[in-house]
Amino acid sequence: MSSVTQKNPIRLFVCHVWQEDEDYHRIFEYLESASNFFYRNTSTPDKRPAGDKEVLRDDLRRQITEAEIVLIPAALYRKHLDWAEFQLHCAKAFDKPVVVLEPFGSHDTIAPAVLEMGDEVVPWDQRQLVDAIKRQARHEETTRFDMIEFKLD
Repeated sequence: MSSVTQKNPIRLFVCHVWQEDEDYHRIFEYLESASNFFYRNTSTPDKRPAGDKEVLRDDLRRQITEAEIVLIPAALYRKHLDWAEFQLHCAKAFDKPVVVLEPFGSHDTIAPAVLEMGDEVVPWDQRQLVDAIKRQARHEETTRFDMIEFKLD
């Protein structure tokens, strides 16, 4: 697999129901603040097509097909079960890895159906999120180390 560069960004889809919510925005805040991480968002929650449920499903299929990886905030599943389930099933049908973000700021459990379809579950932590995306989308292992300073007296 090729590494993530500005010319070769990871194409990612964030599950949505044609309305941006706090979790949706938070994901992009985390990704934007990551250094040397390049992505292209294939999700378009701001462009809800006119039409019936099948038109909406086709639009979601198109968005997911263009992506390499699908991200789902666990809370979205609880709020919009049908649409979240549809997007997860699409991701699996198109053989896209799924990264699940734990519920933000709460100790809610993640629905078993989401855990079952997720390839990786991460907390709301920028570094863990970026690493999971790289691992799942491009099979890139990150070898990062934390610097710990010791003060010797």
